[in-house]
Amino acid sequence: MENVSVQTGGQNDTPAQQTIYVNVERKSNSCGTAGFVLALLSFVFCWAPVLNFIIWFLGALLSFIGVFRQPRGLAIAGLILSFIGIIVLVAVIGAIASFM
Repeated sequence: MENVSVQTGGQNDTPAQQTIYVNVERKSNSCGTAGFVLALLSFVFCWAPVLNFIIWFLGALLSFIGVFRQPRGLAIAGLILSFIGIIVLVAVIGAIASFM
């Protein structure tokens, strides 16, 4: 919230001070933010394939939904991280399968 002071008054009047409050609405994209956080967490849990898949899927889904809302920044970043995350997930599952 911004505080703006405006001086009003004529030449012969005593100046009166008037305060005007300007409400600035900040938009947020909660689906995009949640998708980004979950996509980021999927890199932390890349060593646990089942948990990682669940977190990755939710992150990709929420990021995809968030791309269609404003602002799109974190949603796009979450979607990109999700696509990178699936590559990491496939590599980890492939490494585990090769040792069995």
